[in-house]
Amino acid sequence: MLRQGFLTVRKGLTADDVRRAADALAVRALGLPELAQARTVAAYVSVGNEPGTLTLLDALHARGVRVLLPVLMEDNDLDWGAYEGEGSLVRVQHGGKMALLEPAGERLDPAAVERADAVLLPGLAVDTRGMRLGRGGGSYDRVLARLERAGADPALVVLLYDTEVVDRVPEEPHDRPVHAVVTPSGVRRFRTARP
Repeated sequence: MLRQGFLTVRKGLTADDVRRAADALAVRALGLPELAQARTVAAYVSVGNEPGTLTLLDALHARGVRVLLPVLMEDNDLDWGAYEGEGSLVRVQHGGKMALLEPAGERLDPAAVERADAVLLPGLAVDTRGMRLGRGGGSYDRVLARLERAGADPALVVLLYDTEVVDRVPEEPHDRPVHAVVTPSGVRRFRTARP
């Protein structure tokens, strides 16, 4: 029910709303020390009225950052491929699920995310503790568990609209908090940025 509420609000956004928010998100995110110093960033390509990521992906790629993008596997886990610009993306329809833009090149392995300095996570909301509400498919819960098992500690950043930072979201025992949320109007930290 909570997820549906956030999705309904997003559906009401205009193309201009989404574009303006994407531009502001890119500016805010690019100013984060975690991204300014990153050599490898695992990210995602936004779909529909999700907070837009392509402007940010292009800016990171232009900086010489290695950008990894997810490839959804049949079991909802994620493999990864390198982003080489918007022309390197292909639209992939996953059964009854939404179509996703995924990297067309070589698949790197689900463990490739362990080498990222920062991981940009999609979500529907984040609360004041840094707990993220995802879409419910579990793909990023698997990514976060993989990072934890490997002892990897990249900066975990979720990109949202301003109205999606809320007091509390439901929490499962396997959920892990993010380190920061970036919205068009600013950044909120749940853990101090590492030097």
